Amino acid sequence: MKRIANLFGALAAASLLTLPAAAETSDAAATGSGEAATITNAMTVLRDLRAIPDQWIPDLLLSRAEGIIILPSNVKVAAFWFGARFGDGVMLVRNKDRSWSNPVFVRMRGGSFGAQFGGQVSDIVLVLTTRDSIEGITDGKLTLGADASAVAGPVGRTASAATSVSFDAEVYSYAKSQGLFLGVSLENNGIFIGKKANRRFHGTESAADILANRTPAPAPAPELVAEVTRLTSDAQAAVATQEAAKPAEPAAAPSEAKTYPLPDPEPGAEPNGN
Repeated sequence: MKRIANLFGALAAASLLTLPAAAETSDAAATGSGEAATITNAMTVLRDLRAIPDQWIPDLLLSRAEGIIILPSNVKVAAFWFGARFGDGVMLVRNKDRSWSNPVFVRMRGGSFGAQFGGQVSDIVLVLTTRDSIEGITDGKLTLGADASAVAGPVGRTASAATSVSFDAEVYSYAKSQGLFLGVSLENNGIFIGKKANRRFHGTESAADILANRTPAPAPAPELVAEVTRLTSDAQAAVATQEAAKPAEPAAAPSEAKTYPLPDPEPGAEPNGN
């Protein structure tokens, strides 16, 4: 019985993980513009979140971002003891001059084990703080929590000012679902390059060529780049303002002058009274 249960569990998990591939194929064939829609939806996610600053990503974290991934309508489905998460989106990374690259298409896939039922659709935003995490994705696949430290991100534009958050993890993950934007744990989920989507939209599967901005990206990609630029530039300006508003530390009080007695040239002799 245990062997049969394991077999049915494996089949259930496999069927869940194959859903996104079938969905992507049918959507692309039906519309032929799935990638442009993904970029447009990514912009909508950022604009909607920006409208609620109390639930937005901290400015300090955004100002340090080396990469940003937006996965609109990320889907989590669960059946009995097995679950799967999948979604398609885009990743932008910093160039050497701190400007932002063209968006490259990425995919997220992951499984989970444990008592779980039902499904959930949420918008996912990941903030990458190191070049190593970006290179892990462009080199093949990055597994959150295994290949890179990943934590649920704090929320609120000034969250770092009120807490001891040091932002020393490599990836901070957020999810927006049912109107709430919260940090979420995505450990054991894999992120990798969507080669077919990049070929359809950019004309090449090479993530390196796309991120290097070697050719102009089709619309609406430049609009997304401009939106991410605005968000991070505003965050950098806010951090600079916060730093300037901090009270100056009081100057240290000058130390009192110390005196030292001279050594007695004739110890034991009576002092000269003259």
